[in-house]
Amino acid sequence: MNTAEDARTILVTGGAGFIGSNFVHHLHNTYPNYRILVLDLLTYAGSLDNLPPFGGHGGANSRIQFWHGDVRNASLVDSLVEQSDVVVHFAAETHVTRSIYDNYHFFETDVLGTQVVSNSVLKHVKHIDRFIHISTSEVYGTARAAKMDEEQPLMPMSPYASAKAGADRLVYSYFATYDVPAVIVRPFNQFGPRQHLEKVVPRFITSCVLGEPLRVHGDGSAARDFTYIEDTCRALDCLMHCDRSTVIGEVINLGTERSLSLTELASHVIRLMHREDLEITYVGDRPGQVFRHTADTTKARRLLGWTPSVPFEAGLQRTIDWYVAHQSWWDKQLWMREIPIITKTGKRELH
Repeated sequence: MNTAEDARTILVTGGAGFIGSNFVHHLHNTYPNYRILVLDLLTYAGSLDNLPPFGGHGGANSRIQFWHGDVRNASLVDSLVEQSDVVVHFAAETHVTRSIYDNYHFFETDVLGTQVVSNSVLKHVKHIDRFIHISTSEVYGTARAAKMDEEQPLMPMSPYASAKAGADRLVYSYFATYDVPAVIVRPFNQFGPRQHLEKVVPRFITSCVLGEPLRVHGDGSAARDFTYIEDTCRALDCLMHCDRSTVIGEVINLGTERSLSLTELASHVIRLMHREDLEITYVGDRPGQVFRHTADTTKARRLLGWTPSVPFEAGLQRTIDWYVAHQSWWDKQLWMREIPIITKTGKRELH
């Protein structure tokens, strides 16, 4: 098996999005001998501005090569997997509310795109060390116990969650049927730099910057397990470099084992940004709302030796500082913070 010091080629699909780009930065900063291939379609949530500087496709000294393309393009995906030692598959449509408003692309990208990547990994399986598929805690639906372990039944409650559940189980089937060296990661809610304004943490932060009320779905009691992105990148690093025999075929949760309601989250942001003058307003609950997610990370601790190291408030302060310092990055996303949906009461509202 290669060690962390060897020159390796890592394919990161969806590498210009939020989690993917943070992981590319992590690899770039941590492993100077690694060559990183980034494949991204640059939809509204992906941007070249998210990536470290790179030298194009063919520069001999370029450690990062960017390829603009769709994960459903089998010939392109195959040409990149053929060059790679590890495939980390982030590429997906990811926003729950947007999937209610416009669900077609979620199934095309999340399921069919994952099938294309899986087929290519199978074709080149002799030299692929591992295939890491990034799933989501949304596949579980609402928590049925105090903490959600990997054995909780999959009960997706939105088109996004169901598309990700399909991709999750598709990847597992390639392990079960073909011995593809796959491992499935289910991160709980992520936050940190470079996250699109449609997501709740940057939406709250930018509302405070702009002096607007903070808008919360439902009565604000829906709770999530929020993990700072740096900890997730560190977990994926562990997953790439641990003894592969311990993780191939496994599903692994990544979270903090602490849940926070949306009203509590809004209150934290207001306090840290000293905007007590702003109100928290409430709109109707979206259909298919998940009322609580809290991770059980026993398996991550046992297999990877990983636990989160950034406390929630410290991560939130870092995130606030980044958005305050990078308004030019997010100004162009302001028009996408609101999505019209029909709420549970039948009322058309902006979420």
